[in-house]
Amino acid sequence: MNAQISTGAKMMSDYTVETTNDGLTEFNVEFHGPKQSPYEGGVWKVRVELPDAYPYKSPSIGFLNKIFHPNLLLYPNPADPLNGDAASLLLKDQQQYEQKVKEYCERYAKREKLEDVSDGSDEDISDDEVTGSDNVDIAGDADP
Repeated sequence: MNAQISTGAKMMSDYTVETTNDGLTEFNVEFHGPKQSPYEGGVWKVRVELPDAYPYKSPSIGFLNKIFHPNLLLYPNPADPLNGDAASLLLKDQQQYEQKVKEYCERYAKREKLEDVSDGSDEDISDDEVTGSDNVDIAGDADP
């Protein structure tokens, strides 16, 4: 059963938190892309799992829908990327990078697409598209 968590921060921000598995160690966060950025208009859902040793061990965080970004989210660091294709494109051609970001927003990050993510279905993408949906801890390391 999913439950909505209501927090003071939720009222001041544009995100929602939904618990999963009847507990507080696994939850999904839905948030909107920052205004005046290539991500504006996109909606993403992120799964967060807190380990038993939290806060001494970092949580596992993974996008449930696709995003095109070298790291996460508004200030990319192409020198230390999780998504090498996004970093490379950003360094070579910022205008083409921003266009690709907008294409991903349109294709994968619309509210109606989140319903597909919730039920486990996924739209096929070609091999040359990198999703950037790897699990990461808060230090930015990829989860094996």
